[in-house]
Amino acid sequence: MTRPDTSVAASDRDADADAEYLRFFPKPSPYENQREAMDRIRDALDDKRDVLFEGACGTGKTLASLAPALDHAREEDKTVVITTNVHQQMRQFVRDAREIHDGEPIRAVVFRGKGSMCHIDVDYQECQVLRDNTYELADTERDKRQLERQQEELLDAAREGDDDAAEARSAIVDELEALDDELDVLREQNVCERYYENITTDTDEFVSWLYDDVRTPDDVYDYAEEHGLCGYELLKDAMEGVDLAVCNYHHLLDPGIRAQFFRWLDRDPEDVVVVFDEAHNVEDAARDHASQALTEQTLDEAMSELAGETETDARAEYAENVLGAFRDALVETYEGGIGPHGDGPRSFDAVGENWADVPVANDDKRDDLTLAFLQAYEGRGIGKDVDAAISLGEDLDEAYEDAYRNGEATTRAECQTLQAATFVDAYLTDGDALGQYPTAAVRRDGGTDEVYGRAELYTCIPRDVTSELFDAVHASVLMSATLRPFDVTGELLGLEDPMTMAYGLDFPEKRRRTFAVDTEPLFSSNRDDPDVQEEVAGVLADAAEFTAGSSLFFFPSYGEAERYHGLLEHRTGGTCYLDRPGEPADELRERFVADDDAVLFTSLWGTLAEGVSFDGDDARTVAVVGVPYPRLDARAEAVQDAYDEAFAEPDAGWKYGVEIPTVRKTRQALGRVIRSPDDYGVRMLVDRRYTAESRTRMRKYSVNDSFPAEERAEMVDIDPAKLKFAVLNFYGDMDAWGPEGPPTP
Repeated sequence: MTRPDTSVAASDRDADADAEYLRFFPKPSPYENQREAMDRIRDALDDKRDVLFEGACGTGKTLASLAPALDHAREEDKTVVITTNVHQQMRQFVRDAREIHDGEPIRAVVFRGKGSMCHIDVDYQECQVLRDNTYELADTERDKRQLERQQEELLDAAREGDDDAAEARSAIVDELEALDDELDVLREQNVCERYYENITTDTDEFVSWLYDDVRTPDDVYDYAEEHGLCGYELLKDAMEGVDLAVCNYHHLLDPGIRAQFFRWLDRDPEDVVVVFDEAHNVEDAARDHASQALTEQTLDEAMSELAGETETDARAEYAENVLGAFRDALVETYEGGIGPHGDGPRSFDAVGENWADVPVANDDKRDDLTLAFLQAYEGRGIGKDVDAAISLGEDLDEAYEDAYRNGEATTRAECQTLQAATFVDAYLTDGDALGQYPTAAVRRDGGTDEVYGRAELYTCIPRDVTSELFDAVHASVLMSATLRPFDVTGELLGLEDPMTMAYGLDFPEKRRRTFAVDTEPLFSSNRDDPDVQEEVAGVLADAAEFTAGSSLFFFPSYGEAERYHGLLEHRTGGTCYLDRPGEPADELRERFVADDDAVLFTSLWGTLAEGVSFDGDDARTVAVVGVPYPRLDARAEAVQDAYDEAFAEPDAGWKYGVEIPTVRKTRQALGRVIRSPDDYGVRMLVDRRYTAESRTRMRKYSVNDSFPAEERAEMVDIDPAKLKFAVLNFYGDMDAWGPEGPPTP
């Protein structure tokens, strides 16, 4: 058994006492490592400690985390929230939760954003207004019914000669007339008929149905559609005090959404245990959630909005001063950064429909966009004009809400002035703060073919976002196949003294081989060399030919995947599938796994490198070709610079921002095969930098030492010419060849 890499000794508690959490473990028995992990997670939760849990792909991390977490939550009256940013994992959580529910009933909800559950397709703000209007209407109707009952009772008493009752009834009649007038107004306002049904009918049947099983958001939507209800609001109202909630990252990483989500759960943060799946992705996700952006189009809409206010509100002129100057500065900045026209990569002609960064940051002064704004601005003072813009924006936003609420508008307008002014305030105030990276970007509008820009304030240091979450909740479990080095993960995310544990594959080692193939390293300087390409293509062709089944090849980019797909398309016996950016990967995967002898070429930075299983015969051999360092653009360099400044370790930027994420992605890709004790397969690292020998031959270029020790121990250096024999012999030992036998080398 692979021993855990841990900062604390494993618990020595009595096994029978620990067995309580096994009621939430739906399998016949846990793997040995699973049992030990569950013991230690249960101890950590009792001590309110966070956990960093690395477990190899296919070793049951989810159930090993959920079982003790649910047991602890049941005993301590808490809720477990498990979250992921991978769609397939969300589906797996539902399957796991259903298995748990079958053995030990739990109240579980699977939550998804309103946008995908709304039956009438309105945005969040419109929904808020509709809900408020509808509730006010239903509440007023309830008041009327109550008064009508009182009026009838008083009428009976008045008929029996009670003068006080007659006088009180007269007052109620007056109130009823006023309510009728109020209802006439309310019924003219925009309301949601489905939400009206929610709050005026008995929904106990829905709640019983919801917790009779573990229902998906699609299940809830279909139920509500059939019954004329609002599924999103039904689910929110039924979530109080559940045992388990399944959600996406943004429900926890966005502070505003998180606060609402916990309110819907009727839990304070300290009553929530959080489980993050694929937790190596939290770093990037936290940065994305914290970043702010403002497009040129929003600025144009804000200026149009202000033009209609200049005659009636003096604040409009002040707002125009600051927003107009920022808009002009943005255009000037990206036009200067791109150049007018031509064939170069930074020309207008080269701008496509995806956002392309135009760097504006400077080392020794404010960024170019801020400097251009300061040059363009004319007004009473930036602070005063920004405050006026925000104040006016807030008033306009309130007016838009009132208009929609009262039925004067068919949609709830968003105040572009408020959005623009809020962003400009943040950009000018925080643009030079540690960990903030100001940048601009451009894209082409597919409909008009016009180029327009965007300003962005990008957050480089994730702990600025995550530390608040981890400090607030009862405890958290962060699990992944690739969390090490733990000290780096803890430092980046702001975890204080987490308990750490790591388990490698506990499956029979004889059923897998990991080869570090000694090909020429695929540096950018020799990637186009025909001899290097032929050597690598020969290795991959041999692997595909002598694999008993299908092969999965990962490359540093989609371009490299396409290159080798072209080189190998007619050199393998099976079908060659190419994963292209922008095309549905799920459909491609389905075609690939349905094939018996195929090769799939894809990018390591695409969607098939993690969170996707290729079980059994779906893929037998997996290869990572080259060391897939990401493209180091200005944004990535800003992250490195921020890490260098924030962390004391030498070369922290390169190590934390580039090398460790790259090795993690490589390890994730290797985990696509060997998913169970009965599985078998070959894993290949095709580049000299992976070999043990490279640690002395290539020194600083070697990445061998970046892998955990137990994984390095399984890596076998091999000459390219000998690979086909090694692959052939391995699958022969596995009795993997059919009646026709293996191919002849």
